[in-house]
Amino acid sequence: MHAGSHFQEHFSDQDLDNQRIEKIQAVIQPQLLMEEVPVTAAAKHTVLSARAEMSRVLRGDSNKIALIVGPCSIHDPEGAIEYARKLRDEAERCKEDVLILMRVYFEKPRTAVGWKGLINDPDLDETFQINKGLRLARRLLVDINNMGLPVACEFLDTLVPQYIADLVAWGAIGARTTESQLHRELSSGLSMPVGFKNGTDGNVQIAVDACRAASAKQRFLSITKQGIPAIVHSMGNPDVHVILRGGQGGPNFDEKSVTAAVERLVKAKVNFVSFFLAL
Repeated sequence: MHAGSHFQEHFSDQDLDNQRIEKIQAVIQPQLLMEEVPVTAAAKHTVLSARAEMSRVLRGDSNKIALIVGPCSIHDPEGAIEYARKLRDEAERCKEDVLILMRVYFEKPRTAVGWKGLINDPDLDETFQINKGLRLARRLLVDINNMGLPVACEFLDTLVPQYIADLVAWGAIGARTTESQLHRELSSGLSMPVGFKNGTDGNVQIAVDACRAASAKQRFLSITKQGIPAIVHSMGNPDVHVILRGGQGGPNFDEKSVTAAVERLVKAKVNFVSFFLAL
C-alpha cells in the first residue's frame, strides 16, 4: 500500500469505534525511510563522537562546555543548511574548548493550537504531509551530520525517534512532556544523552523525577523499525539530566536556583549532578 493512500479498517465496529475520525492514512515504515535516506559513514562518525563527548562533559570528565545553538524550530531546510555551514565554522574554531551542537527541532509542542513543526506540516499550509515531513527531517539530519556538525533534537511524538534518532547526538524532552510517563520510558531507551526540562511553571522536581525514571529499566509499548507494535525492554539511560529552562517567574539559572536544583538531584540519588541552562 502506498504510504500516502487512504485505507479502511475492516475489523472495527463503526458503531463503536472511530466515531470522531475523519480518515486514516498510512505512514512510511521507519526501516523503509532509513533505506531511502541511509546514514553515511561521515554522519555516523559525527553522531558517535558527539554522543561520547557529551557524556564526558555531563559527567565532568571533560573540560569542555557544551552549547546547543540554533533556531527555535526548523521550517526551511535550505535555510537550516546555510545556518549549519556557518555554525560548523564556529564549532571548528572553538572545538578545543566547546562542544557545539546545532539545535534542529522538528516538532513544536503547543499550549493550545498552532503550527506543530516541519514533520507534522512541512508545507506550513495545514495539509499535514507527515510522510514528506519525515523525509525532509531525515535528509536534513544526514546533510548536517555529513558536515561534521552534530545535532540536537527535542522528541515530542514517541514514534518519531524510530525515524531519526540514529542521527541525533543529544535529545531533549520539553517542559510540557517531562511529566509524561511515555516520554520517560522513551528516554530510558534512547541511545544518546537526554535532558528533561523543568515544568512551564518552573517546577524542577518533575525533571528530577523524570531523570530517576529514565535512568531505570523500563518496559513499554512502541513500534519496531518495521512498524510493528512491540514491547520494548530498555536498559535505562545513564546520561539523563535536567535542563533549567526558567518558568512563569522568570529564569532559574541564578546561583540560588542552581543550588536548590543540585540539592534535589543529590537527594534523588541520580547518576550524576549536571545541568543544561536555557539562556
